[in-house]
Amino acid sequence: MLPMSRRSFLATSSMSIAALAMGETRGDERRPAKMGLGFSLYGMKSLSIDDGLKTCREIGYDCVELPIQADWPWDSRALSRDETKRIGGLLERTGLRLSSLMENLHVVVDDARHQDNLERLKLAAELAHALSPKRPAVIETILGGKPAQWEDVRRQMADRLKDWARVAEEGNAVIAIKPHVGGAMHRPEHALWLLEQVDSSHVRAAYDYSHYQLRSIDMAESIQQLAPESVFIHVKDAAGDANRVQFLLPGEGTVDYARYLKLVAAAGYEGDVVVEVSGQIHGKPNYDPIAARKKSYAPLPAAFEKAGVARG
Repeated sequence: MLPMSRRSFLATSSMSIAALAMGETRGDERRPAKMGLGFSLYGMKSLSIDDGLKTCREIGYDCVELPIQADWPWDSRALSRDETKRIGGLLERTGLRLSSLMENLHVVVDDARHQDNLERLKLAAELAHALSPKRPAVIETILGGKPAQWEDVRRQMADRLKDWARVAEEGNAVIAIKPHVGGAMHRPEHALWLLEQVDSSHVRAAYDYSHYQLRSIDMAESIQQLAPESVFIHVKDAAGDANRVQFLLPGEGTVDYARYLKLVAAAGYEGDVVVEVSGQIHGKPNYDPIAARKKSYAPLPAAFEKAGVARG
């Protein structure tokens, strides 16, 4: 059973967080952690997939996330079979692993929109297998809504997610739901509550500390809660608070990424760590996608090394 509420979490968290802290200072006696370092192509909408993958490989990334939401160049509903095959070939030739497919599906919607979401999830599952048959990518998405709505809509969210789980199971796929500072699901315990209601190995969590940093949630606490249930991690920096949100590139803020990686490794996480460039940044007129990728990469290899986390 997953921990269900902040109350139950607080009853047992002191020892768990202490264990994570011990892992920071004396190292973990388990086998060394291994994670891939990736870049989300959400931050390169203006570039072709060919140029995007090529530069990611040249910079040194191990893996990528492909945005497939509506109205994007790689929209799952518009992507042809031939183009899908071509992208799969590009991934193979560059040696980049496909970590995840990014969607943007809200659950607090009417029945017609819900059915459309289910169809998009079915397409995403098919695409995950077509692009990476040996290791299908997870399908990562936020859930929408507003923070003040959580208590009113959480049961509807759980019911919708049960339908998502059915589609994911039929497609042999995994959906990773990501709490968002501006969404109805905006705290680690919200994701944990939904995961227990759904109770499916096909619906897991995605972890992104920047959204908790903006709510002054302790890093170690949020990692202890959510990292063990997560199959995907986004990294970026943030400044301000929940009312004055400012997302930044890794290294532009105050996050200690060596500590971050050591904590998630101690919590048992073994997936990929993928840079996400916020729409706040890539939507600016003077945005340079290649420069952003290089700048985001710069502080992270040393953080992996300092944390004792192998790349791969």
